Amino acid sequence: MPNRLLKAKSPYLRKSAYQPVDWYEWSEEAFRKAKEENKPILLSIGGVWCHWCHVMAHESFENEEIAKIINENFIPIKVDRDERPDIDKRYQEIVFALTGSGGWPLTVFLTPKGEPFFGGTYFPPEDKWGKPGFKNLLLRIAQLWKEDREKLLSLAKQIFQSLEFQSKISHKGKVDKSLLDKGLKHILLIINYQNGGIGSAPKFHHSKVWEFLLYRYFFTKDKNLLKVIEYL
Repeated sequence: MPNRLLKAKSPYLRKSAYQPVDWYEWSEEAFRKAKEENKPILLSIGGVWCHWCHVMAHESFENEEIAKIINENFIPIKVDRDERPDIDKRYQEIVFALTGSGGWPLTVFLTPKGEPFFGGTYFPPEDKWGKPGFKNLLLRIAQLWKEDREKLLSLAKQIFQSLEFQSKISHKGKVDKSLLDKGLKHILLIINYQNGGIGSAPKFHHSKVWEFLLYRYFFTKDKNLLKVIEYL
């Protein structure tokens, strides 16, 4: 039996219409339901072009056991990043502040008011690659919500206040060539020249890195940068 996403305009969302997760689109209905049932929100943001979004969908959101945990303890909301870049930008900044990295699928846990208290990107179904398993993570957050909710609400409030403060600070300044050179040096050190991409598994799409390298090649005509781009 299909869920609510069957009627979504986004092809990416409609791909999840037959998952056992009781998905909502980003809507007043979803937040009203979270408030009525006093449940935290599981927010998943991705795109049809995102490989790891499809991996996580297959491994976790199509898993009956995991879907049951989600449906019983959370209000799940799925967002197409290309349809709502504003929502993606808001929560990407939060997850980056919490973990030091971002990407897709973006996985964020929110209070019924929409305040984030935990997040990440791709989570394997079980503990793997030094990442917590999604099933265990869901169970742990559900337990904390029931037994130590004030702690999570306090954390959400602190995150919100911190980001509100940061948004008022101007980070404008001069960017000289030395900073660009430093950034390029760091990128070249983390490229996987054997298997392609950046870093080790799981890998994510880093479009700004591609763009930066192409711009550097355009201005410097350094053919070594073209070789690097081929590895990516």
